[in-house]
Amino acid sequence: MITYLKSVITNPDIIVGDFTYYDGDDFEQHVTHHYNFIGDKLIIGKFCQIAKGIEFIMNGANHQMNAVSTFPFFIFDDWRWSPPPKDVMPYKGNTIIGNDVWIGQNVTILPGVHIYDGAIIGCNSVVSHDVDAYTIVAGNPIRIIRKRFNTELINLLLKFKWWDKSTDEIKKILPILTNPNLNVVKHYIKKALANN
Repeated sequence: MITYLKSVITNPDIIVGDFTYYDGDDFEQHVTHHYNFIGDKLIIGKFCQIAKGIEFIMNGANHQMNAVSTFPFFIFDDWRWSPPPKDVMPYKGNTIIGNDVWIGQNVTILPGVHIYDGAIIGCNSVVSHDVDAYTIVAGNPIRIIRKRFNTELINLLLKFKWWDKSTDEIKKILPILTNPNLNVVKHYIKKALANN
């Protein structure tokens, strides 16, 4: 079942942009170890496509590694122990997914990762580090397969930010957004940017 996520998210620490969809049920169950006492956020941009089997592992999965024991005593009532200060925990900050990112089936995304605009994550990948804009990655751990476009087009797309345009504007430029002739696309974007 394909669902626009923005309309079904209830957790205030999960922020999703317009038209981002998930192909599955109960997306929030796939955001694990997301404890409100940590305060980390999952931020997903607009027009992202997320396939079944996604797993966002948040900072609550990280254990203290700079002490003798890694056991999280503080999460169990029978130990009555306070959480360690955040600065001694290996917390990596918010997990951020840019705009127009395609995430394939059965992908695991680790805490604090930033996947930039236009990236593609191959099926069954483990995303353990940041992914540059318009880059295709795959594997466990991920490795770069290739850039989607040349540097000039990537820079133009990052300036153009089609996902921030109104729905009416996007409808008008659909022939450009879906055109495989990248020279035509480049020419159009250059002209559009020059007119702004």
